[in-house]
Amino acid sequence: MAELRIVGTAHVSKESVDEVEAAFAEFNPDVVAVELDPGRYAALKKKMAEPTVSEVLQSGNFTQLLIQWTLSYLQRKIGMDVGVEPGAEMKAAIAKAEEGHKRIALIDRDIRITLSRFWKTMSLWEKIKMFYALSASIVGVEGEEIDIESLKRDDVIAFAMEEFRKFSPNGARALIDERDAFLAHQLLALNAGEGRVLAVIGAGHVKGVRGYMENPETLPPIADLTKDVKTPPWGMIFGVAVTALFALMIVAIAFSGVGWDVLLWALIYWVLVHGILTAVFTLAAGGHPLSALTGFAVSWFTALNPLIAAGWFSAIVEAKIRKPSPADVRRIFEAESFSDMWKIPLFKVVLVAALANVGSTLGTVLYFIVIFPWLGIDPTVVIGQGFSNMYRAFLSLF
Repeated sequence: MAELRIVGTAHVSKESVDEVEAAFAEFNPDVVAVELDPGRYAALKKKMAEPTVSEVLQSGNFTQLLIQWTLSYLQRKIGMDVGVEPGAEMKAAIAKAEEGHKRIALIDRDIRITLSRFWKTMSLWEKIKMFYALSASIVGVEGEEIDIESLKRDDVIAFAMEEFRKFSPNGARALIDERDAFLAHQLLALNAGEGRVLAVIGAGHVKGVRGYMENPETLPPIADLTKDVKTPPWGMIFGVAVTALFALMIVAIAFSGVGWDVLLWALIYWVLVHGILTAVFTLAAGGHPLSALTGFAVSWFTALNPLIAAGWFSAIVEAKIRKPSPADVRRIFEAESFSDMWKIPLFKVVLVAALANVGSTLGTVLYFIVIFPWLGIDPTVVIGQGFSNMYRAFLSLF
């Protein structure tokens, strides 16, 4: 049985770096376990291959990318405010391990799995609240005095965890509880060996990890912590429903007797509402006018096809104009302010894609809520009358 010592750190704390170095000198570990996965370890060591722009665009995960970049920016901003590089305590632990030729164990779950489970398990309302909170944080973090060491006190940690659970219970489960369990699994495996193990993990995980290690029978199977979350394809369902509803309404209008001019205006407004909102949101993201024009041109059609999105087309045009490079990914993670991120071509391309999709989706919602009443169309009456007329027309053929 190994001897285990856990050091809880704040990821942007100078004192945490000192604690890690002191623990290393006092404990003289044989194994140094750090709260990193292979991908983040490679990024920390500057050995991570930069994804190509085409890989970023083909992934289609524009919203998740923006969330990841924004969270990284907020952590980095706090670190810069207190003069400490984010992840400095992990770097210190790794440096000490390398100097002493000690084994390094990467014990955190793959960040891609964590972000995927985080996003897929959150409810729509949680996602809306999160976007609002992130937007407020980007503005509010500027110029604020931050007491980093207070973030490591047990009462502050407990309060923060509880508030996050109220704010997003599903998000807290993916970002905190599941990772507590995953870290505990890894440490239990290391603890079953020989020698001394020094574990460097975030202070917010210490209580949960210790709880699982003291009661390992409560640990969920590790396979449950790493498998992909199967969620209903709500985007596809919404797209199919919109297509069916629009087709139904057009056919019903055609047979209802309200007039071909109403049908014509219904089609014109479908094109205009989707096109204008997609273009406006593209321009709001700082997109080029040609990207906005592209979004305007395709949005009416993509809104009817659940397999494609207007933002993809706007992003392709934006990429042709901005010409982002693979190095842009590194520049995004190194940006010192949100305005710096805004100037990076790849960030602009991804932002254009995400907001153009928002504009197109909003166009669909507003079309059925606003345009139909404006045209004097009562869907229940039109559908009833239209299908009644279709039925009579069908019977007249026989």
